Amino acid sequence: MQYLLLCRFNEDDWNAIPEAEREEIMEEYRALLDTLDRDGKHLATGKLQPVANGVTVRNSNGRPVTDGPFVETKEHLGGYHLVEAESMDEATAIAARVPTIARGGAIEVRPLEQV
Repeated sequence: MQYLLLCRFNEDDWNAIPEAEREEIMEEYRALLDTLDRDGKHLATGKLQPVANGVTVRNSNGRPVTDGPFVETKEHLGGYHLVEAESMDEATAIAARVPTIARGGAIEVRPLEQV
């Protein structure tokens, strides 16, 4: 089964981390992805640009409108990993290895529906 790991982190907190430490975190990410690749668990990864570069699309009186970027959350979506796992437990165990968790990040684990 496929699971999407949604990586959340407060952008202000991320930017407050010294550049050298952020590079170490990204090295840890690369090592994790290399391991998941070897195990056949890693399907895709994407890192998002800052929230300020996006827009929000909403419905207003039956018409789509864009505004923002407004994010009504303290944690911002910074990227994702699509993984193959036997169960939610295995997907959660993979998510627990994401290096930003130790620095205040959060990972939302969502199973994909088969369509």
